[in-house]
Amino acid sequence: MRVVLAEDLFLLRDGLVRLLEAHDFEIAAAVESGPELARALAELTPDVAVVDVRLPPTHTDEGLQCALRARRERPGLPVLVLSQHVEQLYARELLADGTGGVGYLLKDRVFDAEQFVDAVRRVAAGGTAMDPQVIQQLLTRRAADDRPLARLTPRELEVLELMAQGRSNAAIADRLVVTERAIAKHTSNIFAKLGLEVSDDDNRRVLAVLAYLDHGR
Repeated sequence: MRVVLAEDLFLLRDGLVRLLEAHDFEIAAAVESGPELARALAELTPDVAVVDVRLPPTHTDEGLQCALRARRERPGLPVLVLSQHVEQLYARELLADGTGGVGYLLKDRVFDAEQFVDAVRRVAAGGTAMDPQVIQQLLTRRAADDRPLARLTPRELEVLELMAQGRSNAAIADRLVVTERAIAKHTSNIFAKLGLEVSDDDNRRVLAVLAYLDHGR
């Protein structure tokens, strides 16, 4: 699996290269600026891009904007964005086209190699990987004035949070140490209470939940 990596801090970039190569990813390019990223994405057609939000020369959201432009030119290009802090706007921009193959993680997550590599693979496969802190903020804000959310049981809220992070039924069942059948029942109840259309497609389900949580912004 070919990766284009964009990170301006040398030590972190080098560490990510080593980590990804140790898990059988091929680094097609490892760059440090927005212009370099734009060229790499246009010329190398990677399987997935791992991109720092802030890159030279602007040090604002250069990395994110390069990735979004690349997705417009190559619809479905898998992009995992890394950020120092939670910014819901970044997550919102990534999810705006309503398709999968996107992820948004805090940089702290890269220190958990298993979690980070799982997120890269999930995004590369067309799935979604959202940082737990982003989901917590969405849930907290939405729960304040949302009667359907208030109807969910504590277990259903737990399942909803894991689902919104981009996890499949199997992954949620493994995390909560229950059967997939139990999780399927919880997800059906969640969708019924929130008034969402049930789907057997994991990614469609994740995007529906994220859209619901972000509604009314």
